[in-house]
Amino acid sequence: MLPHMSEPPEASAPSGASEPHEAHEPPEPAEPAEPAKRFDPAAVLADRDPERTPVGFIIGMAIAAACAFIAVGIDAVQSFAFGDGPAPFAIALPLALLPVPVLIALVLWMDRLEPEPRQNLAFAFAWGAGIAALAALVINTADLEYVTMPALGASTGEYVAATFGAPVVEETLKGLVLFGLLWRRRDEIDGPTDGVIYACMVGLGFAMVENVGYYINAIVSPERGGIALLGYTFVLRGVVSPLLHPIFTSMTGLGVAYAASRPRGSASAKGAVLAGWLAAVVLHGTWNGLSLFGTAGLIGGYLIMSAVLAGLVAVLYRDRRRLVGLILRYLPGYAYTGLVTGDDVAMLASLRARAQARTWARTAGGLPATAAMGDYQLAATELALARAKSVRGVLPADHFAARERNLLELMGVARHSFARRIPPRTEPPAPWATAGSALIPGDELAS
Repeated sequence: MLPHMSEPPEASAPSGASEPHEAHEPPEPAEPAEPAKRFDPAAVLADRDPERTPVGFIIGMAIAAACAFIAVGIDAVQSFAFGDGPAPFAIALPLALLPVPVLIALVLWMDRLEPEPRQNLAFAFAWGAGIAALAALVINTADLEYVTMPALGASTGEYVAATFGAPVVEETLKGLVLFGLLWRRRDEIDGPTDGVIYACMVGLGFAMVENVGYYINAIVSPERGGIALLGYTFVLRGVVSPLLHPIFTSMTGLGVAYAASRPRGSASAKGAVLAGWLAAVVLHGTWNGLSLFGTAGLIGGYLIMSAVLAGLVAVLYRDRRRLVGLILRYLPGYAYTGLVTGDDVAMLASLRARAQARTWARTAGGLPATAAMGDYQLAATELALARAKSVRGVLPADHFAARERNLLELMGVARHSFARRIPPRTEPPAPWATAGSALIPGDELAS
């Protein structure tokens, strides 16, 4: 969920009036007051300039959307080219879109402890659905029609293109957005979970557009099954294995995440990116190669991908424990600021306690209190991660100092906004604050 706007502390009124001017001295014109800037929690959490949507993001989204429309338009033209009119496309598009909301919700559910900026996630999805999907369609088609099939024949050429050519092309194109994040927004990649989350978003976008073409091909091929083949393809790609592209690209995401934890330009960072990309290509090629061997090949492919998926789940679980450890290690050091207590740290280190705190905030103070609680939780988490990066030498000292100052300010603003809406001695009491909380009026004194 995007962080809401927390209200900054109200400016205090002037303590006294200015001295009156004498009659013969006209008052000097007052300098026009600059309008107060609205505090932007989302900008602080994303470590970007406030109140401004990056121009590059707007241009990138526009280009990606245009590419997605072109890619889908090519599929629509294919539907008409077979003489079936718009019906195949009208059936294929909803089927391709159907599982996407559920899959995106699953990805966001995995990203609860330290959510990534929604702009970055949206761009990763749009890149996969637009730029990567269109470029892959053009390159793979050209490779099949003008290189592999003329050189090796229809059957062998199709097998070689699917097993060796397409994986290299598609994993490179999908990986480009991850490489771009590593280059321009490496501070947003805090560990393996972030690499997997971004990889899943670009993979889901790519698979969504790719599936439109697969479903149309099934419908317009009555000699190979028609509607029955469509049902089989939908079950295979949309129900049983919708996470294949996210799984493939997650290998690149893990490599990029490791590189982000190392000094920029180091040999280990470059090696990790290359190793992750190679793993993605090998997994993709293995699946494509096995899937051409019928039921036995599919069973073998599913066993391999299930093992890889289990490994990814284990990595995410271990990384969550790492994040919790960083919160418990570094946040107590900020008790001197009066913005966090021991009870607050314990709450921030538990997803369940964080959810209970937001629920209590909504009950006691409504949606504005819930928004303030969310901002506080996210800012505190980002503060712990920034401190950990600074200790490892990954985050430069000057950058960390500014980041620390901004995050502490956001925690203070969120606390002020929260305290305004939670009266003292609210019943029921805050579930996490047994000894005292910096968020509850009066509690910070008791702690």
